[in-house]
Amino acid sequence: MQIKINLQIFIFIIVFYFTHQIGIYAVLMTFIFLHEIGHIIAGMFLGLAPKSLHITPFGLTVVFEIFNKERIIEIKKIIIAIAGPLVNLIICIIAMFLGINEEIKQTIIYSNILIMVLNLIPIYPLDGGRIIKSVLKLKYNEILADDISNRMSNIITIFMTMVSSILIIYFRNIAILFILAYLWAIVVKGNKDYKLKKRMYEILNNDKNSIKKIPIE
Repeated sequence: MQIKINLQIFIFIIVFYFTHQIGIYAVLMTFIFLHEIGHIIAGMFLGLAPKSLHITPFGLTVVFEIFNKERIIEIKKIIIAIAGPLVNLIICIIAMFLGINEEIKQTIIYSNILIMVLNLIPIYPLDGGRIIKSVLKLKYNEILADDISNRMSNIITIFMTMVSSILIIYFRNIAILFILAYLWAIVVKGNKDYKLKKRMYEILNNDKNSIKKIPIE
């Protein structure tokens, strides 16, 4: 399994250090790591091999080897996507019954709730977006599923930008700004990937139509 590290993570560490939020960042990264372990365990349990692990400023992303487009693969993708937030939920439940300092307990619970809720937002490639996209592929063809998923991601991100702008002004918390920047970064990348994929579909369909029109002598 390949491990790739995004060097921007060091910039984030410096920024959070000088804004006195490095402790919060370290706690979140720890639970994000456990969140991703949930994905890996679920994937391996379902017979999929991890291909690569990407370490980014906002956590970790695991990519699995997938060699076919069978219906069962989409079901496996849904299970894998759910496994991450499920780990955070389990940690919250365990923390509630631990006999530890109340402040530490609340930090553990609120951190995992934040990670769980953020990842369940239906924006691809967050877990929520992956679940929605796989469900759409079970009902529609891949082209239509990609189109609906892409439109949904853009609409939700625009809505969250408006809400987040109010929260940033009210709470004056730089973390909200970074989360918003992260959402826009993945949506912009998602738009580029979608346009490229759509273009490839169009080229393939044009090639198929051209072959059909070739007269047979």
